[in-house]
Amino acid sequence: MITLHALKYSRATRVLWLLADLGQPCNRVDYDRDQNFRAPECLRRIHPLGKSPVIEDDGHVIAESATILRYLVAKYGDHDHTPPVGTPAFWQHEALLDYAEASLAEVALQVILPAFQGKPASEPAQSALNRHLDYLSQEISDGPLLFGGRAMLADIQLSYIVALLARFDLLSDHPAIAVYWDALQAQPGYIAAVQAHGPMAPPA
Repeated sequence: MITLHALKYSRATRVLWLLADLGQPCNRVDYDRDQNFRAPECLRRIHPLGKSPVIEDDGHVIAESATILRYLVAKYGDHDHTPPVGTPAFWQHEALLDYAEASLAEVALQVILPAFQGKPASEPAQSALNRHLDYLSQEISDGPLLFGGRAMLADIQLSYIVALLARFDLLSDHPAIAVYWDALQAQPGYIAAVQAHGPMAPPA
């Protein structure tokens, strides 16, 4: 059985969501954040960077959310969380799956981190985030999710950043993303993951 090292209020909820969708159990090891909202040092015994989520399977340690999600669908032979391989939609999906952390997260955190401290973001940071959220709104198109009504890996991957943006009321000027967030929260896998491990974003 897979072991999931899950930090509270973290990207680990993504992994629990997919496992719930796949009907697969895991051995979950939970970690609380320290007083500075950082991961505890003990996570470094699992991964040198002290990262979460990290999974252990058959003696292998695997980090990075997108890699873990891809690993799980390959391990369990799942074809319901990506468009058909080789189609234009598949490659669009792959780009969005990587976009969440490779592009969006860095820009979003420039606004989210000041919000954690009760401070407004700089105008350039907010403008950059607005451009990304406008782009994401276009990708959602008719919705309710990126590729219709079924959550794909890219939806699961995007959920953490969108959850943080919603937590700090940063979606008011982007109604399409707010509706998208509502649709994400209605997904059975998301509901199961949150019930098991708590919310993605810290409470107010």
